[in-house]
Amino acid sequence: MKNLLKNATFGIMLLVLAASCDSENSNTPQGKTQVNIYMVDAPADYDEVWVEVLAVKLLLKGEKEENDAAWININQQSENQKINLLSLVGNNDVFLGGVEVPSGEISQIRLVLGSDNYIIQNGKKIELKTPSAQQSGLKLKISQKLQPGVDHDLVLDFDAGKSIVKAGNSGQYILKPVIRVIAEGSAGIQGIVLPLNADPIILGIVGQDTVSTFTDENGYFKLRGLKAGNYIVVINPKVPYEQLVISPVQTTMGETKTISTVNLSTK
Repeated sequence: MKNLLKNATFGIMLLVLAASCDSENSNTPQGKTQVNIYMVDAPADYDEVWVEVLAVKLLLKGEKEENDAAWININQQSENQKINLLSLVGNNDVFLGGVEVPSGEISQIRLVLGSDNYIIQNGKKIELKTPSAQQSGLKLKISQKLQPGVDHDLVLDFDAGKSIVKAGNSGQYILKPVIRVIAEGSAGIQGIVLPLNADPIILGIVGQDTVSTFTDENGYFKLRGLKAGNYIVVINPKVPYEQLVISPVQTTMGETKTISTVNLSTK
């Protein structure tokens, strides 16, 4: 009798354990997800800013970053992509590449830069010294869940202005990338600023956070990767046009707020 009770209890335990495992597995997405990587830029006071992108890699949650084999290479559009960051304003971006990965969650992105990075200022080409650590791969933390059968777009917002550091009186410039990862589903603000020759910088401010961009050749701008909240939008044009502040501009996750066309006045 005791043996029968033991066997029955053991059987019940196995059933409970199996049900628990099935429940855990049901919470883990199954299948494949297409991940696409784009790049945009925030303003910088240079004529051009060129960076060389050698590779973009993804790391899935649960994998160890020190395991090189765990990193998934993005299929790039071309090898050794040379990108002028200051051309990536308004609605312009550059498609770095994409790859199909197991559904689940991305924990990190690694951006690998080459050594051929430079700025153009007043018609002069100035080399950007790139630390070897940056060339081996800049790791960007992210927590992006991936649904099976759904394309996911991730945007690397490369802040050129904050990424370029002048090294004292040496005349050298050092590239220390400052990059935000923007996941789909974030908020945004867009609009048009006229006249075109005002060439303003657009700032989106909420609390201590500031996001910036330029207008493009059509006067269009887009602030991406915003939180939900009430933003102050500051339009800083060139002389002789006057600064304009628009507040509040309310944003909602998953939506891009369009403000009315702005016509700047002269001082």
